[in-house]
Amino acid sequence: MRRGGTLGLGAAAVSRPSWVEVDLGAVAHNVRQLASYASGARLCAVVKADGYGHGAPAVARTALENGAAWVAVATVEEGVQLRETGVTAPVLLLSEPPWDDLETVVSEDLTPTLYRVPSVDALARVVRRREAGEMEVHLKVDTGMHRVGAHPEALPELARRVCDLPWLRLGGIWSHFAVADTDPDFTRRQIETFESAMRLTEPALPVGSPPVLRHLANTPGTLFHPEAHLDMVRTGLGTYGLYPHPAARPLINLRPAMKIVSHVSHLLRHPEGARPSYGRVRPLPAPSMVATLPLGYADGIPRGISCGGEVLIGGRRFPLAGRVTMDQLVVDVGEQAVEVGEEAVLVGASGSQSISFDDWAELSDTINYEVVSRIGPRLPRRYVS
Repeated sequence: MRRGGTLGLGAAAVSRPSWVEVDLGAVAHNVRQLASYASGARLCAVVKADGYGHGAPAVARTALENGAAWVAVATVEEGVQLRETGVTAPVLLLSEPPWDDLETVVSEDLTPTLYRVPSVDALARVVRRREAGEMEVHLKVDTGMHRVGAHPEALPELARRVCDLPWLRLGGIWSHFAVADTDPDFTRRQIETFESAMRLTEPALPVGSPPVLRHLANTPGTLFHPEAHLDMVRTGLGTYGLYPHPAARPLINLRPAMKIVSHVSHLLRHPEGARPSYGRVRPLPAPSMVATLPLGYADGIPRGISCGGEVLIGGRRFPLAGRVTMDQLVVDVGEQAVEVGEEAVLVGASGSQSISFDDWAELSDTINYEVVSRIGPRLPRRYVS
């Protein structure tokens, strides 16, 4: 097993007795599975939010080595990080960049998403001033997400403006699904809206111009709506081995890439009825040993798992003994033999037992997307394959 370094905290962080283990072999497996499922469409691995907490540079490199053609990020800063760590493949910015960042967009050869004519003109001015040649842009159309994007009827004008400017090249047109995992009827309407917008836009494109890259499907769109694969799919959650909906599990074999590991830092016996941690929310049902682990909600461990959450120690499941606090959490190990320094798994497998981000999401009344992306940089990342 190969171990890599950490991200963001410096060499001293390696000694911390809690960390995130990222299996790049699982990422590679997931990308290959998704690329195969996409039936010939290109694959864009979404690595925004530091690769959903997994580490964007390492995930991007692994994805590109295993079938991804593009990677996508949310912000210019995230794109710059990829360039600075050696990623040379196309990097798509998923939102229109601020005008103050357009110089960086051009200098780092990031592919901007645009949906306003003034932004098209602003980018063209920067490319012209820098004598940067011709820059590829993608246009986003709002088909029902109603967050950002051009109105479908405005797309022809936007495309025509890009094509009229010699400093820009229209490389792609895309949109984003709102409920591809739960509402097939609305998703089909989004697909129809996108197709209609494309038909309206075709007359605005120069005769003989290269075909634009059409992309619409996120992970649930890729899995549940193969008619939306088009020229490229953008897979975020699936890249990391997480499923957008339980119904996706029979469709594709994905492997979770993240494991959260800590070690017992303290043990102390308490009488029946004692209520460990802030709020004293739960009485111990019997005289018990309480184990402390040195990580908490400042590391991204959800406070919402305080009631009902479990930890694996020595392949055995133990309930939390009270509320998750900023830097520590407490575990009721009962009468079981547990030692200071023993490994504890918060997410992942230990022996025949496992805990998932889906378990945390259910306890916290949220989604696995949110839980995994909030695992903080204070926990060092260790890479294995």
